[in-house]
Amino acid sequence: MAQTAAKRRGRFGLAVVALGWGLGWCLGPAQAFDGIVEKQRFVLPSYTTEGGAVIKSVQVGWESYGTLNEARDNAILITHFFSGTSAAAGRYQADQRRPGYWDEIIGAGLAIDTDTYFVISSDTLVNLNANDSTVITTGPASLDPDTGKPYGLTFPLVTIRDFVNVQKALLDSLGITRVHAVVGASMGALQALEWAAAYPAMVPQVVAVVGGAAIGGWQIGWLDLWAAPIVADPAWNHGEYYGGNPPLAGLTQALRLVTLSARNWPNVDGDFGRRWASPGKDPRATLDGRYFVQDWLDQAAAGRAALADANHFLYLVKANQTFVAGGEANLDAALGRIKARVLLMPAEGDHIFPPETIAHQRDLLAAQGTPVEYHVIPGTLGHLNGIVNIAQGAGILKAFLDRPTP
Repeated sequence: MAQTAAKRRGRFGLAVVALGWGLGWCLGPAQAFDGIVEKQRFVLPSYTTEGGAVIKSVQVGWESYGTLNEARDNAILITHFFSGTSAAAGRYQADQRRPGYWDEIIGAGLAIDTDTYFVISSDTLVNLNANDSTVITTGPASLDPDTGKPYGLTFPLVTIRDFVNVQKALLDSLGITRVHAVVGASMGALQALEWAAAYPAMVPQVVAVVGGAAIGGWQIGWLDLWAAPIVADPAWNHGEYYGGNPPLAGLTQALRLVTLSARNWPNVDGDFGRRWASPGKDPRATLDGRYFVQDWLDQAAAGRAALADANHFLYLVKANQTFVAGGEANLDAALGRIKARVLLMPAEGDHIFPPETIAHQRDLLAAQGTPVEYHVIPGTLGHLNGIVNIAQGAGILKAFLDRPTP
């Protein structure tokens, strides 16, 4: 549980207050978490999935920022998005190019204040980035202790509840029996709301950023499209590619779809427009002529695919498609299980979790008497606003977390 001493640097939490958004979207001068983060390993000798399968030697990586108090009741759990990892803030090495994805809101005096809270984040089971040396996860690419070979598709299906249950075992090992809050974006929002439904006595409040309490037909369809290029790639070979050539072509195409669907058209049009991929090579002249946005998608996806595993991608797709909080049959029943105070933060222009669908969940929660707040993160990035533009909602988030827990 040790955390190396962290240096902190002052900086302004950048935010834009748009006309009509009112107070609370800006934070003044604050300090981001700028420390060297120690990645740690949590091991369960065995874990029984929600489906009843036993997985031996389950391992996930985790890290923390701030200090756990003597009462062990100041923990905030950060749950990560589909392609994310535990790296929510800080750096593993001083020369690391970029800090964690939510570094702008985790740190001394920031929305998730490390002077007050012990902030903990872990890699999920079947983490997408199985080939990243900083990621610790158990999934299809892991060695089966019984055979010494990668599991492949013999690895059991896992659910969002399984992700949460492993996180709970981690918190139990640290003596944390009640958290201050669970906060997550996208797939992390699913996990946060699953925490509230599954362990209500342990979770007094949750923050769901660009995500909700159930996956509907719209999201199931998108997830299916994301997975399709992998299973169509002959190199996938029904998941039996370990020790050979992995299905990088299919995985790259899948990540191109993920990359584009997470954005909104004004952002893509503004950044790329109709620029040609190569000066002097008119895309209209040949069938394989390309625009700059096409090359950009290739490059962005190829970089991510190099660290990812195709089977892990497919297992994540299935875990997301089957999600309804609390394991309920429908959204109404799922929301009925949530008694925690809830902050819902959809994003303007999000095509994956449109704000209108999250507003509907707000109305259902309010109708059943659950304390719920709703604030739309502004910006042109669509779903990605929940990561890149999270500072736009920093004031709202800080005010929510700093109130006494129910």
